[in-house]
Amino acid sequence: MSGFANALRDAGALASAHIEDALTGTTGPIRDAMIYATEGGKGLRGFLVLESARLHGIGAQAAAPAAAAIEALHAYSLVHDDLPCMDDDDLRRGRPTVHRKWDESTAVLAGDALQTLAFGLVAQTTCPDAAKLALVTTLAQASGVRGMVGGQALDIAAETADVALTLDEIITLQAGKTGALIEWAATTGPRMAQANTGPLGQYARDLGLAFQIADDILDVEGDATTVGKAVGKDARAGKATFVSLLGLDGAKERAQTLVNAACDVLSPYGAEADTLREAAQFVVARKS
Repeated sequence: MSGFANALRDAGALASAHIEDALTGTTGPIRDAMIYATEGGKGLRGFLVLESARLHGIGAQAAAPAAAAIEALHAYSLVHDDLPCMDDDDLRRGRPTVHRKWDESTAVLAGDALQTLAFGLVAQTTCPDAAKLALVTTLAQASGVRGMVGGQALDIAAETADVALTLDEIITLQAGKTGALIEWAATTGPRMAQANTGPLGQYARDLGLAFQIADDILDVEGDATTVGKAVGKDARAGKATFVSLLGLDGAKERAQTLVNAACDVLSPYGAEADTLREAAQFVVARKS
């Protein structure tokens, strides 16, 4: 396995362990649905937390609560995004979505609980109090109306708009919906170290946009079995995407350009950032 593959696997295991530990003593369908929702993902956001921490001399155990926090918060967003009132999806990560396996009320409550769990976890991160406060504050911004939720709202509005979104409008939408949590994850390390977030912030913005373009490509080229969720939904809905606006080849070219830019901005870290460079290449090469 590559260094990135090993790091991704280890990050996923560490984040999952912290989430399960945080739920020790709880029982019932909400707890079970919470664990279920966090299983089977790529763990990219948790990996970014741990890797950005490592680049700033911070060990995995110190940063692990933040890695678990971002994975819990991401899982909550997916549980709610799959609900009938949102995207109405039956599959996530190749398995029934939470509201299909249980019911809608369980899915809503499990998502709510994962969101609140995330803030409890990030508050356990081992770093100076000022840095910890910055992590909590920026996570609230990244996940709220100025970030992920705001991006989701724009996405929902676009589905019924009379005029399709422009390329710039899609970029703005995705910077919130997908990019905000990725940027928070990648800048966790420098925030914990109270260092400059600039290079990793730009890396994350390029990475997040490339990630979303790759998702749009998978919606066209992927199959549901490999991708783990329904595909072709954007085209059937007549939704403006990077592929519809740039064409398939143009979207692939734009994604690779972003990956190259993401890798270049890591130059201050030298070879120490090679695992992050691998992560950027993975984003556009993945099949799910």
